[in-house]
Amino acid sequence: MTLNDVDKAAASQLSRRERQIMDALFEAGELSAQDVRAAIPDAPSYSAVRALLAKLVEKQIVDFREEGPRYIYFPRIAPEEARVSALQKLLKTFFGGSTAAAVNALLGMNKDSLSENEIKQLQQAIDEAAKKEGDAKSSQSVR
Repeated sequence: MTLNDVDKAAASQLSRRERQIMDALFEAGELSAQDVRAAIPDAPSYSAVRALLAKLVEKQIVDFREEGPRYIYFPRIAPEEARVSALQKLLKTFFGGSTAAAVNALLGMNKDSLSENEIKQLQQAIDEAAKKEGDAKSSQSVR
């Protein structure tokens, strides 16, 4: 499912508890409210978990089906969409929207533990970004 702009905005405005619930749902695929409560650290009360799930359903990020007397909750968005949304919020909040600042911070934390393959992957991503930037500048100068 592709998120529309409203859903993307809602996904980027998740509270810490809502993100914990989404993490649990992404990991398990689907869970009852009691299973969600068991899956998140230092979980709030059962009624608080139910209220948070209802809020996520209202935001159209989570859906549910009835299974006997229980509701089974599952994510309506793909993990990749949630990841992108969370990263955008992280970039904006902690790095002023700068991808380079975030990457430099990550590299600084892990510079001694990067494998040769990880370094190659990072270099390929940088090369692709540079090529796209060069292509964009070339097409603008032609106009």
